[in-house]
Parts: sequence; C-alpha cells; structure tokens
Amino acid sequence: MSEKYEFKLKPLPYSFSDLEPYIDSLTMKLHHDRHLKTYIDNLNSVISKHVEYKKWSLEKLIKDSNWLPQDVRSSIKNNAGGVYNHNFYFSNMAPGIKKSSDDEFIEKINHFFGNFDDFKSKFKTKALDVFGSGYAWLVANKDKELKIIQTINQNTPLELDLIPILCIDVWEHAYYLKNYNKRAEYIDNWFNVINWAKLRENYENIDKDEK
Repeated sequence: MSEKYEFKLKPLPYSFSDLEPYIDSLTMKLHHDRHLKTYIDNLNSVISKHVEYKKWSLEKLIKDSNWLPQDVRSSIKNNAGGVYNHNFYFSNMAPGIKKSSDDEFIEKINHFFGNFDDFKSKFKTKALDVFGSGYAWLVANKDKELKIIQTINQNTPLELDLIPILCIDVWEHAYYLKNYNKRAEYIDNWFNVINWAKLRENYENIDKDEK
C-alpha cells in the first residue's frame, strides 16, 4: 500500500553497522536518522497545512506535483522526492547478498548491457558524471527494458514515467565521512552491498504494478 500523510521514518532492515566495511555506521546513522528524517519532517509540515493533499500518496505527490499550488509546489516535490529516493536507496542494500550468474535478473542485465562488467562500468560512469548532487538509477520502462539514468537533486524516475530498480545516492553526505571527496571509491564499495534479491523482486513486480 502506498504511503500517505502522516509520513513516518521507517527503520532500516539492517543495523547501521551491517554494511561495514563498505559504508560506515556513522554515515548510515546520520544519513537515515537526520537527512531522511529532515525530509520527512519538512514534508509533513507542509502537508499538514493543506488538508486536501493528506490523502495523496507519496508517489502521487511526486508524479502530479504540477497540480499543486505554486507556493508549495517546490517544497512538496523536493521533500517528497527526498523521502522516496532515500527509502528506495536504503531498501536496495543489504549485507552479504551476492549476485548469482544464473539469476534471471542478472541475465536481464547481461541482455541489455552486454555483460555484467559493462553494466557496472556504465553505471559507475553515470554516477560519477552526476554534477553536484543527485542519483544514478537502473530503471525499466513498462516493457521491462532496462536502462541507466541520472536525476539531479531529489528528482525521481517517477516523473519520467520510469520504474526504479536500483539507485545510488551520490549526494556528498552519503559518503564524505568515509571516502571524503572520492566518489569513485564510494561507488566501488557500494557495489558490495547491493541487495540483488530485492532488485529481482523490483523487476518482477513491474507486471504486478501495471495490473
């Protein structure tokens, strides 16, 4: 069921230290408990003053933001995007889940990108090329075709009518405590904590979401 007002800070499905040594526990705690919580608090604060939008789902607030009053449009869109993007980022990581070469989803990656190493190289390049703050995404269209895109700030693939499968947060707060300004190092580390089982589920759920 889609989340609606009043939005809550969801606990992580793993502890802050579980992604060590690839992502440090202090970064995880600050990222989740402070950065994400700030987006949630800001979104709730704006929506609380506009009763007519309390029944809108998080996804609707993002996808239909052009229908919002101009004086609150940017605030709602940016904070809703911050909540959605962070929740998605956190949910697609896990400790100790390795990819399997005979996984059907990995076979899809190989189909659309040539092979896994090419996919990894293209994804890393896209993440490195985000100017300033934003995300790199693996997304699918409604025909289940995969591609890699960027979004800036807290924009989401939902606005492009694309279905998110995976994302990496490349805002500096996601990696600066451990990796300083070495975004490439952070990306390489992050590849070790991708939850491949969750990605396969995201991809398989495309058909369900369309029904």
